[in-house]
Amino acid sequence: MAAARSLLSATVLGRMARAPSVTMARQFHATSRRQVVHHIKSQAEFAEALKESTVIVDFFATWCGPCKAISPFLTKMSDEAQNQGIKFLKLDVDELPELTAELGVRAMPTFMVFQNGKKVDEMMGAHIPGLQNMVEKHRP
Repeated sequence: MAAARSLLSATVLGRMARAPSVTMARQFHATSRRQVVHHIKSQAEFAEALKESTVIVDFFATWCGPCKAISPFLTKMSDEAQNQGIKFLKLDVDELPELTAELGVRAMPTFMVFQNGKKVDEMMGAHIPGLQNMVEKHRP
């Protein structure tokens, strides 16, 4: 039994010695993240978020391919310095169907801009240049 263990240990150690060395480097940034896209889970949380001066809401569904495709671009825009005055939100239409129906969301993704609690702009579809234009247009 002891011989089998030492043979097994020698085999494992031999494989580890022959395996290429893999070094994983973590990337660190000197500046902290400015914002994130906040995920809204309730109508009360949504109402509270609209108290901000400018809010952009991404109405999405987890099963929606175009929603998944544009999500990284929305996150990137939320982190840009010139967009500090905008609060970015994501709202899953399947989690809050009453609210999405009340707001008239008919397709995913739909982006809405609220200023001082009132809807001022809307865009349907995963159109990156259109989303960029919307953010620039409503930048404080």
